[in-house]
Amino acid sequence: MINGGRRLSRKSRYTRQKRRSFWPGFLAACVVAGGAYWLITNVWLNQIHEDPDWIGMNQPIFVDGQLMDGEASGTGDQLKLPVSVLQEAIDSGIRYEADTGDIIIATPQRVLHMKEDSTKAELNHRDYPMTVKPEVVGGEAYIPLKPLKEVYGIAIQEDATTGAVLLMRGGDTIQYAEINTLSSKADKTVPLYKRGGESSSPIIADMEQDARVRVWQTGDDQSFVQLDNGYAGYVANKYVTLTEKKELDKPKFTLTAAEKKWQKKPVNLVWEAVYNRQPDVASIGKMPGVNVVSPTWFHITDGQGNVKSKGDKAYVNWAHHSGMEVWGLMDNSFDPDITKEAVASYETRTHIIEQMLEYAQTYHLDGINIDFENVYTDDGPNITQFVREIKAMARIHGLMLSVDVTPKSNSEMWSAFLDRRSLGSFADYIVVMAYDEHWAASPKAGSVASLPWTESSMRRILDEDEVPSNKLIMAVPLYTRIWTEETNDQGEVKVSSKAVGMSTIADLIKEKKLKPVLDKQSGQNYVEYSEDGATKKIWIEDAVSLQARVDLVASLKLGGVAAWNRSFANASAWETLKQAGYSK
Repeated sequence: MINGGRRLSRKSRYTRQKRRSFWPGFLAACVVAGGAYWLITNVWLNQIHEDPDWIGMNQPIFVDGQLMDGEASGTGDQLKLPVSVLQEAIDSGIRYEADTGDIIIATPQRVLHMKEDSTKAELNHRDYPMTVKPEVVGGEAYIPLKPLKEVYGIAIQEDATTGAVLLMRGGDTIQYAEINTLSSKADKTVPLYKRGGESSSPIIADMEQDARVRVWQTGDDQSFVQLDNGYAGYVANKYVTLTEKKELDKPKFTLTAAEKKWQKKPVNLVWEAVYNRQPDVASIGKMPGVNVVSPTWFHITDGQGNVKSKGDKAYVNWAHHSGMEVWGLMDNSFDPDITKEAVASYETRTHIIEQMLEYAQTYHLDGINIDFENVYTDDGPNITQFVREIKAMARIHGLMLSVDVTPKSNSEMWSAFLDRRSLGSFADYIVVMAYDEHWAASPKAGSVASLPWTESSMRRILDEDEVPSNKLIMAVPLYTRIWTEETNDQGEVKVSSKAVGMSTIADLIKEKKLKPVLDKQSGQNYVEYSEDGATKKIWIEDAVSLQARVDLVASLKLGGVAAWNRSFANASAWETLKQAGYSK
């Protein structure tokens, strides 16, 4: 019983039970006349009234006329909605972290952080006082209405009699209508049926003239509508008169200057691998076509989220004077245990973000490139949450945000943890590292990135994860592996490899007077030769293979190209890659 059984026992004016004294005699007469079957199916069954299944609930929540699995709490300005319902109906990324009591709402424009049982909150890392506290009841977190309206633009319709709460999303268009009984009789009503298309469906409401409804679905003969009091069902179209169509306001944001800039041109990025010392910019030379450099400067070093920097202002000045942006790369030190702890809580994630924003200001960065690899699969959702939380803050500070991902595979630590669909909905760009088809320790010699494999890798993310093509960047290798196959006394073939740059391969081919041939299967030039009793195999990255990748970028209408890494390139690489992209 709810409220001492008040709602269960109260008779709604919409659910009058039909009990008339003339029925027994009338039925008997019809039976005698042989019309019992017609009467029962078309008169009696069609007049049965039922209460909706949710009658007895305190504050049932409806979205698009459908009952949600959860109830609201409070009313008016004190109304709170359960996170589970909001996740299903509004944003699956709304987050409640039970261990710490943190409640986080993160959109590409805003990050709202709340604590259960506290009116202290933060919006975009600044104080955001609230008058109503979030609460947790039975393990379910409830969020006050005010921040939900501000972030999502939701609208609410409450009914004091039934307790029903109609939840409508910002940006939705609501079609309203009025019921026309098509009769001059004041007491004439129109039935609202529980099920559509069934002559025997029970009636859940008798709607009066001019009753207002929201039309959620329209069929050929019937519409699925809902009264303000929450009663939802099917009514014949002839009784429905459409009135206003109202579009609910949704928070609007204009593009930042950076976002506008990159809407107009493709990305041509090259990573700068920085290990023990900074590169000598005077020796780099020109890189025609390159408009972004991404130095590997920032590393999460422990579970508390501390970030070590190798930033160099001289490098940034050189890049800017050369007409290139700098998107500093931040990695997780490729350590799964550090990563697990560092992204587990809002506090540590925020610590990472604040440091990166400070570094971006110190070094005048134009963007942040995130490269998290070797991660436990069950930490994937926390990686996604980190990207959600850093995106809004990067945007506010005028920074572009890109996230590196591997091609899809069954690898638990290198692929399975990545939710490419969600990452693509937040990051400005998803950079697919389309290389290492055959990696350094591969038991079999093969191409670093054959063309069919590369195309398949890109198409899978486009098709399966629905990342927009203009958000997807194809990263290509500028290195080649020289494979060595040696056969031991037992007849077993031992495979090893080393990675070298484009100039090294070109010099080797010239020195040994090798003649590359086009390997149609890989789409690359290939050479093979013997040395010291071993077989050497090389699938070559050169202008031929890079041109094929450039053509693929254009045909898939991708957002651009990236290359790993600058030190492996020769002049032909830049001349070929500068053709990548398309007119946005």
